[in-house]
Amino acid sequence: MRKLALLLICAGTLCLSGQMTDRGSLPGIQPVAPLADGQWTMPAGDYGNLRYSPLDKINTANVQNLHLVATQSTGIAHGHEGQPLVVNGTLYMVTPFPNDLIALDITKPGFPQRWTFSPNPDNRAVGIACCDTVNRGASYADGKIIYNTLDAFTIAVDSNTGKPVWKTQVGDIKMAETETMAPIIVRNTVLVGISGGELRARGRITALDLKTGKITWQAFTTGSDADMRFGADFKPFYKKDQGQDLGIKSWGPDQWKIGGSTTWGWISYDPTLNLIYYGSGNPGPWNEDMRPGDNKWAISIFARNPDTGYAKWAYQVVPHSGWDYDQEAEDVLVDMQWGGRMRKLLINSGKTGYVMVMDRETGELLSAEPFVPVTWSTGYDLKTGIPNRVEKKETHSGKKILGICPANVGGKSVFPTAFSPRTGLLYIPATHICMDYEGMPVNYIPGTPYIGADVVNFIPKGLDAGGLIGWDVGKHKQV
Repeated sequence: MRKLALLLICAGTLCLSGQMTDRGSLPGIQPVAPLADGQWTMPAGDYGNLRYSPLDKINTANVQNLHLVATQSTGIAHGHEGQPLVVNGTLYMVTPFPNDLIALDITKPGFPQRWTFSPNPDNRAVGIACCDTVNRGASYADGKIIYNTLDAFTIAVDSNTGKPVWKTQVGDIKMAETETMAPIIVRNTVLVGISGGELRARGRITALDLKTGKITWQAFTTGSDADMRFGADFKPFYKKDQGQDLGIKSWGPDQWKIGGSTTWGWISYDPTLNLIYYGSGNPGPWNEDMRPGDNKWAISIFARNPDTGYAKWAYQVVPHSGWDYDQEAEDVLVDMQWGGRMRKLLINSGKTGYVMVMDRETGELLSAEPFVPVTWSTGYDLKTGIPNRVEKKETHSGKKILGICPANVGGKSVFPTAFSPRTGLLYIPATHICMDYEGMPVNYIPGTPYIGADVVNFIPKGLDAGGLIGWDVGKHKQV
């Protein structure tokens, strides 16, 4: 996870002369949007979050010719979690804090720097950032590179000159809010979330105007239906997710105000349905005895209109979680044959250890199969959408629970999957880690960790720490 240099590797001239393949998708599989066409302009390459490239000039016949042609050191010894962008012969990369944006000319030998933009974020953000001072990348549109800084600003930079175009504050570090995610751009709207769930930051997603940076709407993850932008068209599929103002009623008194449930992962977009999809993080604190109720809408998947922010449906993956199972993992969107007919699918594999397949039009859960060892649940009831929890793995204050799988790091965390329309396989960077967990009382002090748990992670006997899994989505199994 810690990389000090960007390694640029080519096979002869292949880096600069990749071509689209003539071979398409398997019958019965259709991406929701055009795939990356030799450039990489958004975090996942395409709106469906496939992270798939149809370029085919590097193959099994010539891969042995790959060799190092250049390196670019950032000099920053922290997690580099954002993929570079490649646009019109220039490679753009964002560093961890201090969040420099570096542009490299990949049309010239040695890939020299074209320019570097330094936003000079507030150093105080480092002291409140949970889980390293990472940055998960940028997006390109309208001649601008858009990205977030740790001190909760979204910035637009001219892609040719490296000069700032606009800068908008989307969070407040005095409220323990930081920014680590990569924005996504839908037409003229920039979409960003917020980080800081372990320090009580209240989750939300924010929309900004691409041209001016002006905030156009915000939708929170906890609170009233008005705050959540749940209107007349909001229709959750399952009864457990239906009701008024559940973002308040499913918490203890005022606990929803400091309940975390932040959005710091990936956002997908279906151009046909005109809906974005994303997940929310864990409720706060981790000690579940301190927040009775389902704690909506933590650990949930949302479908929203990107123009208005109003939700079409939401599905809470784990009600009242005591395991820190953030639902930040990417939602892979693809149209596939399912049950004998084409369906619009959403595929998610995250911390819970399950590959979940949903109908992205309605929010119905179609399948949930484990891809790593799972002990907290025996599976999901597809009729109710409720996980079948294992009582002896429920966590409580002052009681140590042994052998909970996956651990709080998840069966898969923020490190993303990829999906190939050519094979129908989902490729999962899986983690085989379990935990022993004891809840602890914790007081809320603004700007300090608000966790309330003692966790020890371990690799189960007989397993390695993880591996790459090829998962057949149509057959619901590992291959």
